[in-house]
Amino acid sequence: MSTTSTPTIDDLLRPPERSGITISPDGTRLAYLSMWHERLNIWVEEIDDDTAPRCVTADDSRSIVRYLWADDSRHLLYQQDSGGDENWHVHRIDLDDPGAPAVDLTPFPGATAQSLELRRGRPGHATVQLNAEDPAAFDLYDLEISTGALTRLAPSPGAGSTWMLVGDSLLRRTMRADGTWELWRDDELLAAFDGDAYPMDVHPFEAAPDGSSIWFGSYRGTDHLHPARLDLATGEEAMIHHHPRADLDTRSLVFTNLPSPLIRHRRSGELLGVRYQGMRMDTVALDPHFAEVLEAVGRLCDGDIGGITSDVDQRRWVVSFVHDRDPQTWLYDHRTGRSRLLARSMEHLDVDRLAPVESIEITARDGLRLPAYLTLPVQEEPRDRPLVLMPHGGPWTRDWWGYDSIVQLWAGRGYAVLQPQFRGSAGFGRTHMEAGVGEFAGRMHEDLLDAVDWAIAQGIADPERIGVFGGSYGGYAALVCVAFTPERFAAAVEYVGVSNLVDYLESLPEYARSGLVNNWYRYVGDPSDPEQAADMRARSPITRIGDIRSPLMVVQGANDVRVRRENSDRIVDGLREQGNEVEYLVFDDEGHFILNPENVRELYLAADRFLERHVAKAPAAAPTA
Repeated sequence: MSTTSTPTIDDLLRPPERSGITISPDGTRLAYLSMWHERLNIWVEEIDDDTAPRCVTADDSRSIVRYLWADDSRHLLYQQDSGGDENWHVHRIDLDDPGAPAVDLTPFPGATAQSLELRRGRPGHATVQLNAEDPAAFDLYDLEISTGALTRLAPSPGAGSTWMLVGDSLLRRTMRADGTWELWRDDELLAAFDGDAYPMDVHPFEAAPDGSSIWFGSYRGTDHLHPARLDLATGEEAMIHHHPRADLDTRSLVFTNLPSPLIRHRRSGELLGVRYQGMRMDTVALDPHFAEVLEAVGRLCDGDIGGITSDVDQRRWVVSFVHDRDPQTWLYDHRTGRSRLLARSMEHLDVDRLAPVESIEITARDGLRLPAYLTLPVQEEPRDRPLVLMPHGGPWTRDWWGYDSIVQLWAGRGYAVLQPQFRGSAGFGRTHMEAGVGEFAGRMHEDLLDAVDWAIAQGIADPERIGVFGGSYGGYAALVCVAFTPERFAAAVEYVGVSNLVDYLESLPEYARSGLVNNWYRYVGDPSDPEQAADMRARSPITRIGDIRSPLMVVQGANDVRVRRENSDRIVDGLREQGNEVEYLVFDDEGHFILNPENVRELYLAADRFLERHVAKAPAAAPTA
């Protein structure tokens, strides 16, 4: 396939010069992520002078992806694990002490820090939940940022429970055995939430600044997730706003470095607006001043506003735009009306060589409407193309319209790329999500087949050249494709894919198991029940190795605490014994997320060669069993 004049893999995978740009609370500094010693590190620059930006961290082992400003604009906090083990530590940087190393504020071996949040109303302090004493129990601590002093505010409320500070009151969030979420103050039950509606968590779930109410995501009275207010005195729920076609943006539930869908005043905490995600992003103002800001910044770029934050005076704003080919970040001064382009993430690429991402809808065989994203190559006739099917991970998440370097990689190679939002995907209404209950390797898989059939019927895809590429749940889906319907797929690439549903649930970290009732147990099964465990094994690709005939590429992080290497070894060994073509790529310094740039590059170089051989080229005779 011709690749002349198309971006190279190195071009596409090259990290932006700046990403994750945020403004300090006092509006004088910008922080962002950029490369240092081949890893993403935190850099800081002054807004009002020409001082060169400086790198303020020195992590040369693993990229940093999570950080936040302390409210004094002097300190930054970031979280980092070791080799992908997901034991997150909180580190502090002092910007007024140049050259000083970052300080590990939670130096407890084997522990992980969760729910790091600044304490509203108590400057210089944050709260964090730590399992330093018991792997399954998270105690709530106050963290004094400047000194690192940790003060335990409350011991763990027990498995499946967490603390929440609302003003000066401690509230307890608890999950019952049936999956119902409850909110307690001492011995008083304040509210209960239907766990079936929240496979991951009640999200968002944030204290209103007056201390008398909670803002949270609700489905009450509608199929779409919307912001609601819970009165802590009366227990009454009131709708704050409702979008008729879209759910609240839940990216921050999956990616902790992304902003909440509730856009709040940095000083007062009042609600300024909300962010919804349908097929495109839609930011809605709930405050007149913020409405003026939205109108002004909306003229800066034709993409969707993905993140918007300001200093405490709401003068200077940093606005990130989601875009399928040209994502951008701008600095806007509302007092002067002036704006400055801070970064074009893909400025090293020719936008005209990148493929537009189209929002489409496909009808499944049972009539369910499946949202999907279709990306077609720009250099070649979009007829009878080899196709890469890309099921997303989760599965209680989704794909989003915007720039995706891997989608662009396949489109640049001449493939049509199809991303169906199969049943079980979150973000398209509760009905669509709950249609996935009991449908692993069932109708969730059929949705993928129906999407491929749609592409074939439209003349887009060559039925003999269909490949599938996915990670985590998407890796499970890729394995199901070639194990359950081997005749349909020319080849598959799966990375950190779940192949053994029973083993996956039994090997999760102890602290994560109490939260399984609303997601894996409800949608897939409880492995402690012999009958359900048997059904889970029947839906696990590892039990159907003998049915796989298509070439397969398997990618594994050696330190993965979710998908154990033993299962990938078993699949690869079994296929090799059968004489099947299988490639195996293991990264010794990675976990469930392949993060280090040299490993990401190796992964996609190998996947590119693999799909070129087995999908892009003219089909050979179909393999026999």
